[in-house]
Amino acid sequence: MTQYMTVAISSDFLDAFAKLPRKVQSKTSAFVNKFKNDPASPGINYERVNAADEKLYSVRIDNAYRGIVMRQPAENVYLLLWVDNHDDAYEWARRRKVAVNPNTGTLQVYETVAAVSTVFEEDPAASLFAGVGDTDLETLGVPGELLGYVKSLVAESDFYSAKDVLPADAFENLSWIVNGIPLSEVLDMVRGETEQADEIGIADALNRPESLRSFFVVEGEDELFQVLSAPLEKWRVFLHPSQRKLVKRSYNGSARVLGGAGTGKTVVAMHRAKYLAQSSGDMLPGIAETGSRVLFTTFSSTLAADISENLQKMCSKEELRRIDVVNLDSWVSRFLRQNDLDFQIEYEDDVLNDVWAEAISDSDTTLDFEPQFYADEWSQVILAQDIQDETEYAHARRVGRGVRLNRKKRNSVWGVVDRYRQLLKARRMRDVDFAMSECAKLVLSTNASGMYSNIVVDEGQDFSAPAYRLIRALAGPEHKNDIFIVGDSHQRIYRRKAVLSQCGINIRGRSSILRINYRTTEEIRRRAMAVLSGLGFDDLDGGVDDDPKAQSLLHGLDPMVTGFPNESDEIEYVAREAERLQHEGVDLRDICVVARTNKKLNAHAYGLQKLGLPVCELKSRKADDRKREGVRLASMHRVKGLEFDHVFIVDASDGVLPPRSAMKRAQQEDGVDELLQSEKCLLYVAMTRAKKSVSISYVGVKSGLLEPTD
Repeated sequence: MTQYMTVAISSDFLDAFAKLPRKVQSKTSAFVNKFKNDPASPGINYERVNAADEKLYSVRIDNAYRGIVMRQPAENVYLLLWVDNHDDAYEWARRRKVAVNPNTGTLQVYETVAAVSTVFEEDPAASLFAGVGDTDLETLGVPGELLGYVKSLVAESDFYSAKDVLPADAFENLSWIVNGIPLSEVLDMVRGETEQADEIGIADALNRPESLRSFFVVEGEDELFQVLSAPLEKWRVFLHPSQRKLVKRSYNGSARVLGGAGTGKTVVAMHRAKYLAQSSGDMLPGIAETGSRVLFTTFSSTLAADISENLQKMCSKEELRRIDVVNLDSWVSRFLRQNDLDFQIEYEDDVLNDVWAEAISDSDTTLDFEPQFYADEWSQVILAQDIQDETEYAHARRVGRGVRLNRKKRNSVWGVVDRYRQLLKARRMRDVDFAMSECAKLVLSTNASGMYSNIVVDEGQDFSAPAYRLIRALAGPEHKNDIFIVGDSHQRIYRRKAVLSQCGINIRGRSSILRINYRTTEEIRRRAMAVLSGLGFDDLDGGVDDDPKAQSLLHGLDPMVTGFPNESDEIEYVAREAERLQHEGVDLRDICVVARTNKKLNAHAYGLQKLGLPVCELKSRKADDRKREGVRLASMHRVKGLEFDHVFIVDASDGVLPPRSAMKRAQQEDGVDELLQSEKCLLYVAMTRAKKSVSISYVGVKSGLLEPTD
């Protein structure tokens, strides 16, 4: 070949490929590899399809299976669109058209045959889009030949049934209107994401961000092999235009991305790390030399392990060499060892509470506070504000701490804190925030220019102020693309809170929001958000996160809330439902039972096994071994960062969610509002782990936190 040929695979092709029998997948992979090397080869037998689009052809996979290809020799562009058995492949092609939208410049795939409803013919005002003119519909990406069809949709169910008829971008844009966002706001969002569209060909349209959400341009054989070996992991190659823009943007400093559960924040963070680590082509701002490294850090060690595994699927060996994936606690432990600092980090609350109890006893305080109060004051006020002495503490802000302390009480609290610090040092021990605070100071004194050229932070809402000060020190003085943070305060379950600007991280003018939920159905998303109704959430920098624009493009059943008189009945219900799902073809590994307490999980593990169901309990700090069979069981804290097709939230009962003991302590310390917000966030996290269904159950009296979901 003397001319460069563009070969691309559509998202639909990978969906169809994943459903093929394994032997046919192997044959298809061999064909695709041959096709990629020379789509114009005489050995590829193109056959015309009786379709509305003359550019569509069938290609032979074997005697029974055919691929559907868009062929445009004039531009040297070839698109793999679909693969199926002979008759179904031809039927798919007959109803499809591939074209560049003249208004948006996006390469679109859509159906050309669609009936107009009789309701609309009788009453055009009944249309879901009665107030939207043709020009605006075209701006939203609707092809001209589908304008009449779109205007004929009169019910939400009609619209959602049209998902496979409409181009992906048009369906998403129209979804905003169906979900109640004013047309003017939707048009502003669309115009903000869409580049100016002139008369462009397929080759140029293919490389536009809106097209790359649905098409993957194949460059090399290794890349092709990775895509076909895991066709359902489409997040590795297909990015929404809003995601792609964040991944490839050059920032003058630090940047923050917010987004609800399931909006792809971690996906964006991983692609950002890969982008920053690229060693070929122009060197990116913020990467000063070949030896520069990117730190990808997160709060959870299990999530860090998952991210490391996923990056290995996405990145070249050279890119991986530049990325250090480690949760921040582990990084601190490693740094301490490397610098011969002779103390251990203690994570167990029981051990630390014993130290606090001893500090309280030694200080002879007359204050009637539990050890946890002092622990929270230490982490949320003193370490959070980097307070060094009693005088600074006397004037410190204590927003959200509930209990008011006058000067005399603060002096007494400081006495306990000071004794606690002495006891830790004497025992060569640190709690994690104390260790991070000391590490930050050591990094600043020994590596003033920083230790990483770029840092990517996932689950940013879970990091404390000492953690962010350490991240600032690791990145060195502010420079281009230094720190990239993704997070969501709706998922803050550890009661840590930091203000980025107070930790030396300036994100002003460099903030973005992801609004499309890719994991859960809209029904689950709405019910989960209802749990948080009336609560206020921060934007990680002292502001408010109150953006109402969010939606899922998936739809399904409403979450169920069911009560039982006793634990045995609840366990039997879960077992029956799990068996029903299994009979419907669901892998038990895609089902998770979630509870607030480990005691309840143990009871369900025993009960389900007794009823003949295999189970696999997910432990803290250990990744889920997908080789093990069985229904997964996880605490509400452990399930964070994971996802399953079906989730059963059990024992959402009064006195359990939140725990009665925690409520009693919160009442004593005037911290009820803070506790309830934390527990609601836990429930929100648990619900949004589900992709297809959520079932919530309780024993006896249901938790008051469930009221908004009924």
